[in-house]
Amino acid sequence: MDASLKVGRAAAQKLFPDVSRETWARLETLVALLLKWQKTINLVAPKTVPEVWTRHVADSLQVAALIPPDARIVVDLGSGGGFPGLVIAAVLKDRDGAEIHLIESDQRKSAFLREAARAMAVPAKVHNARIESALSDWPPGADVVTARALAPLKDLIGLAAPLLKAGTPGIFPKGRESLEELAQAEAVWTLDARLVPSLTDPEARVVVVSAVKPR
Repeated sequence: MDASLKVGRAAAQKLFPDVSRETWARLETLVALLLKWQKTINLVAPKTVPEVWTRHVADSLQVAALIPPDARIVVDLGSGGGFPGLVIAAVLKDRDGAEIHLIESDQRKSAFLREAARAMAVPAKVHNARIESALSDWPPGADVVTARALAPLKDLIGLAAPLLKAGTPGIFPKGRESLEELAQAEAVWTLDARLVPSLTDPEARVVVVSAVKPR
């Protein structure tokens, strides 16, 4: 393993000391496949590859840590390279009845997600479809909806609205503009919001929303 990746993995483990050895092994599989596929398809921004363990894996682990212990069905929007969806699947693999649904419109990224889910042996199902189409009639229901680096919060809530308006909470890691994005979202939606300090960026927040209704 490249030295920078080793350092990043160690840093991620230090942030999440309670994550099991088995989960770290599954995450190793994810990172190895991502590095292989990244050579032919941009699953993450190329400049972030050396920081994959802290920039992507650890950032996703903090989303997984906020999922309620009784949640079983998680829907991840715009799953891309598997963050946070496949990381959540790695964490929840041993939770009885766990189902992680990954919605991704790009066909090649969907192929990667399927291969990674198979190799990791995690309870993830990939939906190769646009978010609007996939959620227009969502029979499984959902206990939590997640998304990362997909859209500004106002637009993200609009995409997730079919689930959020049905009472599903949303967990959305946002960057240094989280307060501004929340203010813009609250101009369009009434919602309950909780801002959780990010473990990977002192200026970022994870926005947890519930009770979402259009104004």
